[in-house]
Amino acid sequence: MYRTHTNGELNATKLNQEVTLAGWVQKVRDKGFMIWVDLRDRYGITQLIFDEERTDAKVIEKAKSLAREYVIQITGNVIERESKNPNIPTGEIEILVTKLEILNTAKTPPFTIENNTDGGEELRMKYRYLDIRRNPVKEKLIFRHKVSMAVRNYLTSDNFVEVETPYLIKSTPEGARDFVVPSRMNEGQFYALPQSPQTFKQLLMVGGMDKYFQIVKCFRDEDLRADRQPEFTQIDCEMAFVEQEDILNTFEGLTRHLLKEINQVEVEKFPRITYDEAMRKYGNDKPDIRFGMEFGELNEVTQHKDFKVFNEAELVVGIAVPGAASYSRKEIDKLIDWVKRPQVGALGMVYAKYNDDGSLKSSVDKFYTQDDLKQWAEKTQAKPGDLICILSGETNKVRAQLSALRMEMAERLGLRKANEFAPLWVIDFPLLEWDEETQRYHAMHHPFTAPKKEDIPLLNSNPGAVKANAYDLVLNGNEIGGGSIRIHDKTTQAMMFEHLGFTPEEAQEQFGFLMDAFQYGAPPHGGLAFGLDRLVAILGGQESIRDFIAFPKNNAGRDVMIDAPAAIDQTQLQELHLAITHTS
Repeated sequence: MYRTHTNGELNATKLNQEVTLAGWVQKVRDKGFMIWVDLRDRYGITQLIFDEERTDAKVIEKAKSLAREYVIQITGNVIERESKNPNIPTGEIEILVTKLEILNTAKTPPFTIENNTDGGEELRMKYRYLDIRRNPVKEKLIFRHKVSMAVRNYLTSDNFVEVETPYLIKSTPEGARDFVVPSRMNEGQFYALPQSPQTFKQLLMVGGMDKYFQIVKCFRDEDLRADRQPEFTQIDCEMAFVEQEDILNTFEGLTRHLLKEINQVEVEKFPRITYDEAMRKYGNDKPDIRFGMEFGELNEVTQHKDFKVFNEAELVVGIAVPGAASYSRKEIDKLIDWVKRPQVGALGMVYAKYNDDGSLKSSVDKFYTQDDLKQWAEKTQAKPGDLICILSGETNKVRAQLSALRMEMAERLGLRKANEFAPLWVIDFPLLEWDEETQRYHAMHHPFTAPKKEDIPLLNSNPGAVKANAYDLVLNGNEIGGGSIRIHDKTTQAMMFEHLGFTPEEAQEQFGFLMDAFQYGAPPHGGLAFGLDRLVAILGGQESIRDFIAFPKNNAGRDVMIDAPAAIDQTQLQELHLAITHTS
């Protein structure tokens, strides 16, 4: 065998034992008469010693040729280390080497294989297989495995069955662009890679599987950012004979289990707020509730006071930033510049300092009295020492702008603590949302989401007012899971397709297989899908998902390590009945 032990398990209890180890050379320290080598594998580091007085000369000579990242095998005796290292499990011992075999030499790596490396992100992505040798990346991949196993074990114990669904499917309109795959055997026809296993898990419920889950790859051809990849992983779940409350309770249980098992944190409360309340209080549908700064709507206490900016605004809304009344004018000007950036898009910001003596000083004192400003403080729940920041304009835009400011201030004030966890459910989403570009309604989640039964009559008279039987699970300001009760009868599903602009023929062509299945006794069903990449990152105390993915792509959707996507040769194109045309 190549090794009797790993490089992380030897300690003083193994003194005087002969062992065989293998791994990569982390570091060489050659003192001439004595050579120390740090040997590394996935499990840790063991110090090796080559001593002219105790080690064969041929072994010493071979040791002098070692360099970083050489792959070696050694045999030797465990001895007590003179200069002990309390920072590593093997720090009390070292191996006096008697045999050395070089299994493979190595070029000098393009960056140091250390916890704090000198390699930039793009370089490390190009040599990702080297980056994985570094503890921070290796530990994140092991952490992901730990979370995945905890999920599998929990769901299996609750009678869920893991079922695989196909990757080569039919293209269906689900909100994002599909990745398509040409079929060689069916000329001019294409598969699509699934954006989710949505229709298949519903068909599994028709098939009587009752409780299904799958940790599954999904694909969306979207513009990328740090927390988005073209291929991502879902914990996909579906249950039959359930109502919304059953699903919320099941996945609260899973989330509690993960927080306890992975983070040793017990969370009892999973508050529930409606979509409308989330937008009104936080300006977005995935609020971070680890801190306050809830929105205070100020129309009634700011308008009709001769201040044109507020009088003409659809919404005037503010937040109280704790302790920020001490900000200097220069600091506040920088904050105003921040909200005016194109990424936020505000035209400006009005502010009021709530001084420690109880007085208030605003940037629009010309128009407002102390009594007016005290009403601002009441509406925003401001306290002495706080800074009231106010934005105004069109309702949806100004809420998004103030939400961005709220999160930025929380970041600056250290209120978004990675070791604190605050989950909540957002429920009662709109079923449909109006798209100005296409001038029609689109499904806010997907076409199979059931409307609230009491709202079904509104589908014809006021579609925008219909609420969905849908819910999102939010953790620390991130949507980690979302789902809905599904439509399970053909009549309601056909009505939904009609309101989404499908003709009966188009609906049959795209989703006929599902509507046909509903005619054979489809049970009431619903489900939820967690984003595994995002969930793992949050549990691991990180914002970016990239280091928790073994081989991620960059912001242009490229794998710089294998140089993909890439052109294919003319023979393949001909076999696939494809031709490439270039457009200017």
